[in-house]
Amino acid sequence: MSAAASCWYIQLMHIVINGQPRDFAELPGSATVADLVSALGLKGDRVAIEQNGAIVTRGEWPGAAVHDGDKFEIIHFVGGGVLP
Repeated sequence: MSAAASCWYIQLMHIVINGQPRDFAELPGSATVADLVSALGLKGDRVAIEQNGAIVTRGEWPGAAVHDGDKFEIIHFVGGGVLP
């Protein structure tokens, strides 16, 4: 394999979400929690996020770095229904 060909590979970000290992090719090494929320297709106003055991407030998402091996708990709120 030539030197030019050997530099073409996809770097995967390995993280755990709600106890399930996940790999993300679409998250760059500089990814933030806001990027993760977007990659998951979640509506930001309907989720709560814990990263490595600490709550990450919505205002912190754009500056909270995501690192390979991080563990997230993500709670997605849904509305609706009728009470009897």
